[in-house]
Amino acid sequence: RIGSATSLSSAVINTRLQELVRLFKERTEKVKEKLIDPDVTSDDESPVASPAAAPVPAPEGELEGDKLSGDDHYCEMLCCTFKSRPWLDRLKSYQFPSSIDPLTNLMYVLWLFFVVMAWNWNCWLIPVRWAFPYQTPANIHYWLLVDYLCDLIYLLDIVVFQTRLQFVQGGDIITDKKAMKRNYLRSQRFKMDVLCLLPLDFFYFKVGVNPLLRLPRCLKYMAFFEFNSRLEAILTKAYIYRVIRTTAYLLYSLHVNSCLYYWASAYEGLGSTTWVYDGEGNSYIRCYYWAVKTLITIGGLPDPKTLFEIVFQLLNYFTGVFAFSVMIGQMRDVVGAATAGQTYYRSCMDSTIKYMNFYKIPKTVQNRVKTWYEYTWHSQGMLDESELLVQLPDKMRLDIAIDVNYNIVSKVALFQGCDRQMIFDMLKRLRSVVYLPNDYVCKKGEIGREMYIIQAGQVQVLGGPDGKSVLVTLKAGSVFGEISLLAAGGGNRRTANVVAHGFANLFILEKKDLNEILVHYPESQKLLRKKAKKMLKNNNKPKEEKGGAGDPLIIPPKADTPKLFRAALAATGRMGGKGPLGQLRWRLKELKAMQ
Repeated sequence: RIGSATSLSSAVINTRLQELVRLFKERTEKVKEKLIDPDVTSDDESPVASPAAAPVPAPEGELEGDKLSGDDHYCEMLCCTFKSRPWLDRLKSYQFPSSIDPLTNLMYVLWLFFVVMAWNWNCWLIPVRWAFPYQTPANIHYWLLVDYLCDLIYLLDIVVFQTRLQFVQGGDIITDKKAMKRNYLRSQRFKMDVLCLLPLDFFYFKVGVNPLLRLPRCLKYMAFFEFNSRLEAILTKAYIYRVIRTTAYLLYSLHVNSCLYYWASAYEGLGSTTWVYDGEGNSYIRCYYWAVKTLITIGGLPDPKTLFEIVFQLLNYFTGVFAFSVMIGQMRDVVGAATAGQTYYRSCMDSTIKYMNFYKIPKTVQNRVKTWYEYTWHSQGMLDESELLVQLPDKMRLDIAIDVNYNIVSKVALFQGCDRQMIFDMLKRLRSVVYLPNDYVCKKGEIGREMYIIQAGQVQVLGGPDGKSVLVTLKAGSVFGEISLLAAGGGNRRTANVVAHGFANLFILEKKDLNEILVHYPESQKLLRKKAKKMLKNNNKPKEEKGGAGDPLIIPPKADTPKLFRAALAATGRMGGKGPLGQLRWRLKELKAMQ
């Protein structure tokens, strides 16, 4: 029992003494490093980001979950419990906004959709009710109900929404209620809105329910064009909506022409001549078929007989040629705008192929160039992202760069602790590059002038005697080559070959760009220099400790006994060799003799 206690206390003393020796060595190394390089700062001197606002703690004895539980309501659905408030309470607590941003508010876009639906009702149904006998005394109440519902939507748009739209004046966004109302009342939009709501319906009591009296309702066309603009701004493929809208223009022109043809046939007398509608079958379908053949100038129509029919047919032909040519031209512009990027890609690829054929570039190189074009275009939809971002203001470029790259760059060990604004400036200098399978990203012995961040794909680090053994595979989010940005004096040479494993999208930060940024951030420059030296030192340590290549060590050497511990043992020997230390000294002598 006495021997085990003695060995335990000796082990504790030995561990404690070795810990003290290690701390003394680290302190000596730091002082020596400070004397050699005055720019090196301590770990406590690293720039610290400004602290964020701390959340306000909840009162004592009241948990945050308990505080919210009183106002929360739960409903069970499909064996699950969802937290939600009753729809009636939500409706009561809803407050209509005092001002509306017409550019970004989706609620306003939804309201414009209802306004446009009411406008389309008037534009499409007024000609039909005027020309065709579809409005009868039996169903007049339904027609009037929908008419006045559309009028209510018009009125709400004037009173509720248009008077709350924000506007820009002198560079400032105006949100004052009186100013917004005054701006709307002085606008052309207000004049047209009032004109389209003229109460001509009172003439129903004198001339009957004539749909032509509602024709001013079609003057609310400005809401239609505004809806088109707002909707195209939020759609990812706006050209599809443009094609649908252009097709609707053509269908509406045919719709109006079919109504005019039925009116002309009724004016001449249904079935009175071979040119007019004979009154058989579905009147609207028959007249629409005649309008299609006339406006598109297909031909095969019966010849007009009377002067009225001849004039009507001539006007139809002229209008048809003009309208059809306009529709074809507009459709060509829409399709051309939708495929502008694809056309640019084909033009660049054709020019490159022509250049390579002129200089008789080998087919293997040409195939790799074609593969790069195809993959780059299909992966990011453009050949050079900088061409798109250069048109944006500096602040917007920074916002996009933060959303795309900040999560990756902030994890780089070299840049942790640096000024946050310095990292933001660095994000704007990143350049996207695509590497094909088996492309060398960098080669061993090259001068390193870039740092690489893997956005997508994988790269392989090669090494070994033949330089082809895969040491490690780096995936998306990994960083390599960062030491080369700050190393000097020959330390910025690549130490291994890096090859793209499949297609790889990389972000590149060049050394000259980083140096231009660090001029404005001296504290971060000192911190980066210190970290780069430490990383280089850690990379070189294994090479120095291995010794020569011809004498590998099978058994690692035993660690030396700390000097302070040896001094304590010597003092114990001089005092007579009694006690735990004396026994430990005698045990060490035996072990040394056996060794």
